[in-house]
Amino acid sequence: MKKFVRIMSVVLCVVLLAGMFAACGQKKGYTANNTEYFIGSTGPLTGGAASYGISVQKGATLAIEEINKAGGLNGVKFKFDMRDDQAAAADAGTGYDTLYEAGMQISLGSVTSGACKSFGAKAKEDNVFFMTPSASEQAVIETGDNAFRVCFGDPDQGTLAAQEIKAAGYTNVGVLYDSSDSYSSGVFDAFKAEMNKLGLTYTEAKFDAENKVDFSTQASALKDCDIVFMPFYYTEAALFIKASAAKGSTAVFFGCDGFDGISGQFKGDKPENTIKYITPFDVNSTDAKVSAFVAAFKAKYNEEPDQFAADGYDAVMAIFEAMKAAGVNDVTISASDLCEKVKATITSSSFTYTGATGTMKWDASGACTKSAQIVELN
Repeated sequence: MKKFVRIMSVVLCVVLLAGMFAACGQKKGYTANNTEYFIGSTGPLTGGAASYGISVQKGATLAIEEINKAGGLNGVKFKFDMRDDQAAAADAGTGYDTLYEAGMQISLGSVTSGACKSFGAKAKEDNVFFMTPSASEQAVIETGDNAFRVCFGDPDQGTLAAQEIKAAGYTNVGVLYDSSDSYSSGVFDAFKAEMNKLGLTYTEAKFDAENKVDFSTQASALKDCDIVFMPFYYTEAALFIKASAAKGSTAVFFGCDGFDGISGQFKGDKPENTIKYITPFDVNSTDAKVSAFVAAFKAKYNEEPDQFAADGYDAVMAIFEAMKAAGVNDVTISASDLCEKVKATITSSSFTYTGATGTMKWDASGACTKSAQIVELN
């Protein structure tokens, strides 16, 4: 009897050890129980950058609802979950782990560049395809061959801005940038390189994260310029524009996609200066795709969409169209297998997607090619 018990104990230990090794070998994020295709993302839903994350979340949610209302993919619906990362790399990494363990199969990455680099490093390890709506730093899509974006890259905007200034004939040019921000510095570096290439000179001023409330010094330095290029976000941009106008500047203020939303920063006190910015999305466009998106967004949220909302919408729709074109028909497909299918399809010469932010194509670098618009506020 004792011998039998001893033998059974050994057998039980072997079974338990085998189970432990099997559990260790099983990848987290196992998707066999999925009943919906699962798109995950992180973004700032609280904190200073929350407006960007919330806009992307709203646009993506609208796209998911439209896809599901139309029958999903071969009758299978989609679900979307965005975790709050407060635009912090550590929180984006934690959010990624939570989503992957819950069965995320494909992703929008993160909303901001610093967070998305952290997200992308983890996505590379697990071979999860992601299409970030708005993380524009070049390093984001360099995290791996599974990394793609809907938005313009930082260098693209800097180069385009210099070319636009050249074409418009401006000679007395100023530039103000945030030396502590990778988005702003990245755009500025490309702008500087293109201006040098074009043989154009400019007056340079800068600020940093600890000095972005009082712009009187920078406004004084650039007050005589005919145009001031400002590759940073609309909150600080509005403060600088007001400070410049107070000093008598008549310059045109020219920004990038971070300017989207700047009109809301002026409550009856907008200076007479012209404000222009580069964007792939114009809420007032008469294009059928744009008009349909704007109308649907207004109907759902009772507000107008900004560029970040449009980017979030297009990121989801581009993923959906790529999955459809790739012939995906298994809701339990692993994230890695889905990545390979979507990556091969979206980089093929025959694949294009036209949405709220234009007609897009992608190559193996993950960069998106599409046309920019110059929106002007008078």
